[in-house]
Amino acid sequence: MGESSLAPTLLLAMPQMMDPNFARSVVLLCKHEAEGAMGLVVNRRTDTRAADMVVLDPPPKRDSGLQIWVGGPVEPQRGWLLLGYDPGTQESLAIGEGMYLSASADVLRRIIENSEDSAPGGLQHRFLLGYAGWGGGQLESELAASAWLTAEVSRDLVFRTDPERMWETAIRSLGIDPYALQMGSGVH
Repeated sequence: MGESSLAPTLLLAMPQMMDPNFARSVVLLCKHEAEGAMGLVVNRRTDTRAADMVVLDPPPKRDSGLQIWVGGPVEPQRGWLLLGYDPGTQESLAIGEGMYLSASADVLRRIIENSEDSAPGGLQHRFLLGYAGWGGGQLESELAASAWLTAEVSRDLVFRTDPERMWETAIRSLGIDPYALQMGSGVH
């Protein structure tokens, strides 16, 4: 990342964000360059279990109950593992202090087959489908239009906060009452 990169950071949607993909979302910005930006929505859990959707050969021996999360609207067929620990594989990419991104089928298999409390890092992992993407200058324009607040990345917030409360918790961590934020005419 260059000197002007915002990554890693959390993007917190302002209340006027009307796009259903991002309303009340918390996005972990993983990459930010002049050509564009990439992030993962981290507070959109589904009821679908990864073992029911993922095709691994051979099939997993056990099902830990790992749920699928919606990472964003771009390439919803693409899977990402967001980890709060180093998985010890070459395919993983450090995206912040103690946070890693991986697309490794071997790591996914380990997480699916192990119970949550025996997995490395406990519950510090997410399997997300899709991602949030911005073209060159697009995110900067949205930030200038006050579509997003930014906050420091917190592993506890990402992995230990109820996804239904994460947006409000993140905004309150900035010392801001989310219900006192100025409402605008809408973004997107």
